[in-house]
Amino acid sequence: MIKKLAKSIREYKTPSILTSFFVFLEVVLEVLIPYIMADLIDKGIYGESMGTILKLGLILTLMASLSLIFGFLSGAFCAKASSGFAKNLRKDMFDKIQTYSFSNIDKFSPAGLVTRLTTDVNFIQNAYQMIIRTAIRAPIMLILAMSLTFTINVTLALVLLVAAPILAIGLYFILKNVHPRFKKVIKEYDDLNKVVQENVRAARVVKSYVREDYEIQKFEKVSNQIYVDYSKARKMLALTSPLMQFVMYACMIFIAWFGAEIIVSSGGSQLETGELTTLFSYIMQILMSLMMLSFILVSTTIARPSAERIIEILEEKPSITNPENAITKVKNGDVDFENVSFSYTGDISKLCLKDINLHIKSGQVIGILGNTGSSKTTLISLIPRLYDATSGKILVGGKDVKEYDLEVLRDSVAVVLQKNVLFSGTITENLKWGNKNATMDEIKHACKVACADEFIEKMPDKYDTYIEEGGTNVSGGQKQRLCIARALLKKPKILILDDSTSAVDTKTDTLIRKSFREELPKTTKIIISQRVSSIQDADLILIMESGKIVDMGTHSELLKSSELYKDLYESQTNKRRSK
Repeated sequence: MIKKLAKSIREYKTPSILTSFFVFLEVVLEVLIPYIMADLIDKGIYGESMGTILKLGLILTLMASLSLIFGFLSGAFCAKASSGFAKNLRKDMFDKIQTYSFSNIDKFSPAGLVTRLTTDVNFIQNAYQMIIRTAIRAPIMLILAMSLTFTINVTLALVLLVAAPILAIGLYFILKNVHPRFKKVIKEYDDLNKVVQENVRAARVVKSYVREDYEIQKFEKVSNQIYVDYSKARKMLALTSPLMQFVMYACMIFIAWFGAEIIVSSGGSQLETGELTTLFSYIMQILMSLMMLSFILVSTTIARPSAERIIEILEEKPSITNPENAITKVKNGDVDFENVSFSYTGDISKLCLKDINLHIKSGQVIGILGNTGSSKTTLISLIPRLYDATSGKILVGGKDVKEYDLEVLRDSVAVVLQKNVLFSGTITENLKWGNKNATMDEIKHACKVACADEFIEKMPDKYDTYIEEGGTNVSGGQKQRLCIARALLKKPKILILDDSTSAVDTKTDTLIRKSFREELPKTTKIIISQRVSSIQDADLILIMESGKIVDMGTHSELLKSSELYKDLYESQTNKRRSK
């Protein structure tokens, strides 16, 4: 796990190493200062030697100044290294997510991915900051302070050695019980993010149904659960500080008691006043070292569940990848389904599509009708390999879709969904998602074909009009037409409209379809719709039910052969048969 995370350090290795180097110098000086202070007291002050006082005082001033400088440098490099590491880690995770297929994304909830990219990375950043600075500082200070304590008086130093195992055992039991609680809290952050995302996205629905109080209660429930579990974990961690202070202050009392006795009984021959003062300084340094070590343990304990979740993202293998020697050109818009079945879970007992056989010639217009849940969207999702078929074969341009380079295949297939997405930016910037190199003439032509030019030209800034996040400042129909224009700029071999004209009026719908026939004669057009009028002039109409194609034919053929199609047509055109 550590090795995997360490790959994200990359160009910040040098600042990380320099952080540890300057911390080492800082600690050495901090530990030596009390040692020299003992000589200043015993030889300078008690020895009444002004020369010694001035000499040692100057040395102490210089050491303190250097320690301050080294501390500043270690802090600066630490900030650069830890923030850079976090930046790379977020980038590596985000880059990895971009390689995921839909099945991979389905495995992790959107809220969970957001938590991993934000909260989890922050925990890792804090832990790394502790490791490259405090984890170097604490052990070095502990070792040096303990070593110099033994050089002063072995008997008094043994008191600290007795206390160390007691402290270690206590910390072990505390941290062992804390880790599962923090692991639970991190997962609860996923739930909190999910509640917030749902509330923000569905703000209009929440307000229209006057459900603000319900949403507040739902948020408070999750937030309160985080508070309860996090508080319990923190309360357990809080025991580390009093435990350490109890052990170390007990050591100080013992050392003060025995030290005073040694000074009095030996007349200062075995232990001098300055040395006893230095011992107290070292005890405080040892106390601080142990406290810092506990902070490191706390930080790593908190970060460990986050690290495990981040590793899950980085080690997740995309279920759809490019084949070796991938085909880099799609010949035409022919589409063939050969005995295709599909399950989102891969379980053949839970098939969404069953034994689909379909042959579409390039340039044809295909209409698809079916009730909600009949797997219409699932069917078209297999064409650009958003998912892979569980069994059977799908061919585009006469070649199995699994043989194509993914980018080439998906560039040749444009999909406009019912739930259209526009990004914050100008209309032009949004349209260039279809083709980043598109000229203004190409953009305007695509908008004309999609019947979007009529409302764009009426806007004050026309194509430079700014689209708010989610396209909230345009209507549903306008959003759909912009998304169609964006898809057309790809100049696809296959154009799929998944109920993507549901928000436009029938007149505009008719004009769009007319433009398609005139402007895109060689492009295969697959139209999913709930309106018979949107697909009745298609070359072939599919009727889907429960994941199967139950009937197919032209409009006139289906009126004769399909009761379902006939009922839909008559209900939508007010031509119910007389009973």
